[in-house]
Amino acid sequence: MEKISVLGLGPGNLEQITPAVKNSIVKAEIVIGGRRNIQSIWHLLANKEIRYIDRGLSELIGYMRENRAKRIAVVVSGDPGFYSFLNYMKKNFKVEELEVLPGISSMQYMFSRIGEMWADAYVGSVHGKKMDYVEKLEKYRKIGLLTDKENSPKSIAITLKSSGYGRAGIWIGENLSYSDEKIQFFRAEDLSEYEGEFGINVVIVKLEESA
Repeated sequence: MEKISVLGLGPGNLEQITPAVKNSIVKAEIVIGGRRNIQSIWHLLANKEIRYIDRGLSELIGYMRENRAKRIAVVVSGDPGFYSFLNYMKKNFKVEELEVLPGISSMQYMFSRIGEMWADAYVGSVHGKKMDYVEKLEKYRKIGLLTDKENSPKSIAITLKSSGYGRAGIWIGENLSYSDEKIQFFRAEDLSEYEGEFGINVVIVKLEESA
């Protein structure tokens, strides 16, 4: 029985897809993914069955189980193990049934773009969840966050300023790896007053050495 491949496509730009992931997609008979991800690799999908990850997840799992004799590839953005679809797959299949190939996560990419190490940073997500990121910043002095509309860069900056970290440096990365990529730097105290809007983004916060 073939293993199900869970493949990370990287931050978005096709040049960021690893050769191993691309080769696995080419060999697959069935490719499953979100619509945006599927559209981004359409040139690799000739003569393949396509299924989309949508709200009908239980039906999708059933479809995969019915087609285990075929080579199935599940494609996800970023890295499968970083706030992605891997946990859901592990709830429905044994680890031995899966082949997981990593991609470049948006967080990894963002740290590299600003020339920062991330081995000593705390990385997490405030996308649809609450987190005491001030406590994390105090402990690690450098954090990376996946954001959402409620926990936006500005709201993060307001919280940091009110907690006495107005001089903390904040980098905001939008449309990472695409031609319209935009990375901006602010002090928390300045960002808390900023009136501009941000698209889908990744935030890195760092305390000054003297802070």
